[in-house]
Order: sequence, then C-alpha cells, then structure tokens
Amino acid sequence: MRLEGSCLCGAVKFSCISRTPYAVNRCYCSICRKAAGGGGYSINIMGEYDTLDIEGEENLKLYRHDNNDRNSYAEDGRNAGGRYFCTQCGTVMWNHNPRHGQWFYPIAGVIDTPLPVPPEQKHFMLAHKPDWVLIPDEDEANPRFDHYPDEGIEDWHKSRGLYDESGD
Repeated sequence: MRLEGSCLCGAVKFSCISRTPYAVNRCYCSICRKAAGGGGYSINIMGEYDTLDIEGEENLKLYRHDNNDRNSYAEDGRNAGGRYFCTQCGTVMWNHNPRHGQWFYPIAGVIDTPLPVPPEQKHFMLAHKPDWVLIPDEDEANPRFDHYPDEGIEDWHKSRGLYDESGD
C-alpha cells in the first residue's frame, strides 16, 4: 500500500510503500510517549525505507536519543538512528535506525492516506506506562505486554493474512 504523509504545517511531505499498514501497536515507552505521543503512547507503523520519497527534506532534523538497546548505539554513545521531525512545526514524522534493516517507522498520526482498521490494538511497554494513562481491559482485541511482544509488526500482519505482498 502506498502511504502519503505530512507534518502539521505541510513543510515536509513523504510517501512510501508499506506492506504492513495496520496501526496495531501502541507503545508506552518513554521515548515513544514523549517524542510522538500526547495520549500516553505512540502508534508506529512500518514502511520500506528504500521507497521513502521526501518533499521538503531540508525541513527535517534528526534527534538521536539515548535508549537501553545497546545494539542500537553508535560510537558516540547515542542511538545510531532516531526520530525525524519537522523543524518548522515540530511534528515527529518517523523513527529510523539503519542498523534495523530496510524498515522505518512512520508515526501513524502523520499518515494522510486512510489506513485500514486493525482487528486489535496491542498495548506494550506497559512497564513504562504512566499511572494517569488508562487502557482498555485485556481481551482478544486488546492484548497487553509489559515489554516488547515476541511478535513483530511484519509477523503480526503475516499471521493474520493482512500482509500486502503486492505493495500497491
């Protein structure tokens, strides 16, 4: 599925192919929550980095944060990747770490293309969730995880027959 996205002010626009367009993952870690949340969590989807086409790239800046994933660190001790945001309006656009393969992770809220409705919403990194954030009771449509679940975005889509093989 071809996705189109933009920041709040329109200075940055992008498109990419996503074979995994369901916005299924709600992450409550402090990085997602603070960098792109507002509601106590962030929803990232997955795009293919080599299909990323950016208009207004001069308005993008990379913030390289610290985290606990030692495999993601660069030689200077900061994350090898990070969050890209618009320098004009501050909108966080996506997360990308070149050490994590061909994927990048647009924030679902910046996608302008209508996304399909997911059959469930996974709530994870709940060990880091602030007390004021309320989440639905756990059931089949709202599984919960204290940390990252074993099943990644691509695996989730494939196991439910929702993986877009064509990329159209």
